[in-house]
Amino acid sequence: MLLVGAFDEAMHAHAALRRRALERLNCRVSSFNLVGPGGLLNRLRRVGLHDRMARAVRQTDPAVVLVLEGSQLPPELVAELKRDSSALWVNWFCDERRTHTSISALAAAYDVVFAAGSAVAETSETIGLPPMRYLPPGCDPSVHRPMRSRDQFRANVVFAGTATPHRERLLSELVEFGLAVWGPGWRKTKLRDYCRGELLDHGDYIRAYAGASVAVNVQCSGESDGADPGCNRRLFELAAIGVPQVVEDRPDIHRHFREGSEILVARSAADFRVLLAEALQDRAWSEQVAAGARQRALTEHTYMHRLAALLRDVGMGQPLLA
Repeated sequence: MLLVGAFDEAMHAHAALRRRALERLNCRVSSFNLVGPGGLLNRLRRVGLHDRMARAVRQTDPAVVLVLEGSQLPPELVAELKRDSSALWVNWFCDERRTHTSISALAAAYDVVFAAGSAVAETSETIGLPPMRYLPPGCDPSVHRPMRSRDQFRANVVFAGTATPHRERLLSELVEFGLAVWGPGWRKTKLRDYCRGELLDHGDYIRAYAGASVAVNVQCSGESDGADPGCNRRLFELAAIGVPQVVEDRPDIHRHFREGSEILVARSAADFRVLLAEALQDRAWSEQVAAGARQRALTEHTYMHRLAALLRDVGMGQPLLA
């Protein structure tokens, strides 16, 4: 398999976790980094994306090319590369915010497409598009796991993620609970005094949430753009880390976790306040909720579960997981 995506230790650390899951499922995997080499040398050589991709496909001769999002890949480029390869081309649009419109603009060149939102996948019967199936993000329990965090990583209530107006409005209602925020952009908002750090690698992201008494999971935007967004990666990662989480409601959440016994679901800012107060006051109950979510994540929502389902759906033999 040739796995195509953006690979780094921060915003795109999950790409390497998906590669690890494929390897654990006995796939022989080569990676292609869409970020690519930078700097003057690369510009002088004029090594473009087309040439790099063509060389990678030629050298690896994969049975499957699995693209993670791949917004950098124009449909014409994918179609051209497919003509010179016998590989099955698959795209996993892992971002839960992806709409049918944004996926359709890229999907036509692929053989099979997976979407992170069920509403998008289930309303995608459009002429000229490949089959589209629902596949949410997941977690890696060897990375997303409970740990003891200290010093700046300890806080009552934690949110780690990029600042957006929606998140700023909602989290501003929660500062009295001992809020700490992490991630890009927060020091330019009115929550600047609550920001513990802007540049997070994935290890610090996990430490920040592992050090929370209660984690908050807020979507980037309160707008649905005509379709309900799916579950974000944070939902499954926090469950595996084993921290109680109060999550902003989305329909797909209820496909995967039981409200009240595995996650706490808020439908308004007032709900966030009530649930945070209860979770901080009754720690035995909130820890029981966290334990339920962690057990669910380990048995149903790892990247091995996700990639085994993908392999089964594209006809790549029998996966190791049921």
